[in-house]
Amino acid sequence: MTAEAGKRAAAVAAIAYIPPGAVIGVGTGSTVTYFIDAIGESGAGVTRAVATSIDTEQRLRRVGISLVALEDADKPLALYVDGADEIDFLGRAIKGGGGAHTREKRVASASTAWVCIVDDGKPVDHLGIRAPVPLEVESTALTEVVAAVTALGGSPELRARILTDSGNPLVDVHGLDLFDPLRMEDALEAIPGVIACGIFARRRADVILVGREDGSVLTLIPNDEGSSR
Repeated sequence: MTAEAGKRAAAVAAIAYIPPGAVIGVGTGSTVTYFIDAIGESGAGVTRAVATSIDTEQRLRRVGISLVALEDADKPLALYVDGADEIDFLGRAIKGGGGAHTREKRVASASTAWVCIVDDGKPVDHLGIRAPVPLEVESTALTEVVAAVTALGGSPELRARILTDSGNPLVDVHGLDLFDPLRMEDALEAIPGVIACGIFARRRADVILVGREDGSVLTLIPNDEGSSR
């Protein structure tokens, strides 16, 4: 068994959280791909969704789901389902490995509940252990953003030959002090030229579904003391 089995198990488990007839938000990434496939296989009754990337839009269409723009959807959305590059036991996450974190943050913030689906390699005691913090940046502001991020203690690296769906470059920042992720999220997003950072500390996950390699799923409910099962 591999991590893929855990991703698929978490994705399938998320089907149970879909309210009947609801327009849901759908994230981006390999675990979300399993979730979209599971919607198509399960007959879960999802007919409309808000997507967070062109890739997700295409995958949703393939399983017969119509797309709704976030600005046209009734808000708050009942449910948002997405993965994470890292997530701690307070539900704070780093996202953006797929470069879609700006739209993901908008849709997550417009949703009543965020169910985060991950394999068992993604939960961490504190953020920043493995994943860098992605930034979507205005192309004309790269020099200034790199200088400001370096002043915050980070080591920025331009993601080569990769642009977001909006045509903007991505900068991956290593080595940031994420003891207080919310403070760092605010500091990064206050830098002129940063469109959004990949820290999700202001909008935390409400449920974490952790898929294991044996196909079992651990359900965690984040709270201010950590997570309860």
